[in-house]
Amino acid sequence: MAPGHSLLSIGVTAVEGDFERGEAVACRTADGREIARGLVNYSSPEARRIARKPSGEIEAILGNIDEPELIHRDNMVLR
Repeated sequence: MAPGHSLLSIGVTAVEGDFERGEAVACRTADGREIARGLVNYSSPEARRIARKPSGEIEAILGNIDEPELIHRDNMVLR
């Protein structure tokens, strides 16, 4: 994840745990290293459904679109 970039659903390979929209979540690499934390725009069930999908497909999958990003760069801190 590069500085200044948002986390898009297409870049998410797995969703762990339970969380609601607006909660702080950890972003980890495939080997479990935490690389960022941020306020998520979708609940965990929604995030699981849109993981690995392009932002343009979120509305078709969920029936609505709150935000095009899973975590907007303004609500994320890289570690």
